[in-house]
Amino acid sequence: MMNTLDSVDRVELCDSLMTWIQTFGVEASCKKIDDLTNGVVMAQVLQKIDPAYFDENWINRIKTEVGDNWRLKISNLKKILKGILDYNHEILGQQINDFILPDVNLVGEHSDAAELGRMLQLILGCAVNCEQKQEYIQTIMMMEESVQHVVMTAIQELMSKETPVAAGNYAYVDLDKQLKKTVEELNDALATKEEIAQRCHELDMQVAALQEEKGSLLAENQILMERLNQSDSIEDPNSPAGRRHLQLQSQLDQLQEETFRLEAAKDDYRIRCEELEKEIGELRGQNEELTSLADEAQSLKDEMDVLRHSSDKVAKLEGMVDSYKKKLEDLGDLRRQVKLLEEKNTLYMQNTVSLEEELRKANAARGQLETYKRQVVELQNRLSEESKKSRQDGI
Repeated sequence: MMNTLDSVDRVELCDSLMTWIQTFGVEASCKKIDDLTNGVVMAQVLQKIDPAYFDENWINRIKTEVGDNWRLKISNLKKILKGILDYNHEILGQQINDFILPDVNLVGEHSDAAELGRMLQLILGCAVNCEQKQEYIQTIMMMEESVQHVVMTAIQELMSKETPVAAGNYAYVDLDKQLKKTVEELNDALATKEEIAQRCHELDMQVAALQEEKGSLLAENQILMERLNQSDSIEDPNSPAGRRHLQLQSQLDQLQEETFRLEAAKDDYRIRCEELEKEIGELRGQNEELTSLADEAQSLKDEMDVLRHSSDKVAKLEGMVDSYKKKLEDLGDLRRQVKLLEEKNTLYMQNTVSLEEELRKANAARGQLETYKRQVVELQNRLSEESKKSRQDGI
């Protein structure tokens, strides 16, 4: 095989890289091409290369039981290819230019050795550029000379296609992460608002039931008052019937006060819910502004990439880069806005805890109200019996 990078035999490259893959000692079998086309072996190798980036959450997205289903294989391979490119960009700080990316459709459906070789070559690039690169390079140097030669040629070819990512791109990545975090916080606030609204609705139903019970008690009390007014002894507070009447009236007044207190608590919950809705609206507006700024930043990044590849416009590129650097300074304002959103989210959580505490108190008050209701019914029954006795004594 010739030493020029353009003359790499892709099938021979695939065989040599499969030999290299076997040095990782992964759980899945990797002895023949079909063992690698489902992507499971490659995912396990990537996790060994950088377990912090290719963590359990990422590897769980790779389906292990795909059988001969080439569509599931292609789905796995697309996730792995995206993970490799993202790892090069976000962790290694480089992007691969002018390198023909592997056709995952040919790998998954037809077990194409040449395209599989390109896929394994990208994984090789991750290994020799990661933090443990010395360990992996030493492993390569201990392999058979013919395999070692092919692997080193593949590394040289890949390194010739890699270019560092512009420093400004890290700011864009940071902005994107902050924007995602803000969206997650907004979703949490919306979920909290819906939960509070549900609790307010339940409290409204409880208050309505209490009001209905109050109306029923007032109607029964009115009937008792009419009956008691017909008895001469009820007007005498010293008589047994008069004393019982005063006692019942006192208990009824207490129940009315408790009902009024619950209604006031319900109004407080409604006001707080309205305030939360207003703050969530403000959060949405700020989120839209952040999204617009992120889109603008992405647009600026794309324009910088185009200018980077236009050597005949170097002077213009330098002027525009200076302008973009000034715009990047405005990212400090975005960070302050995100910090403000975090503080507001903390306030929402505190408000939620307070609302839950007040709701527990309201539920406890409802239990007391049920007890008072039962006592009123018992007292009414006693009053009815006493009224009957009083009328019989009068006769």
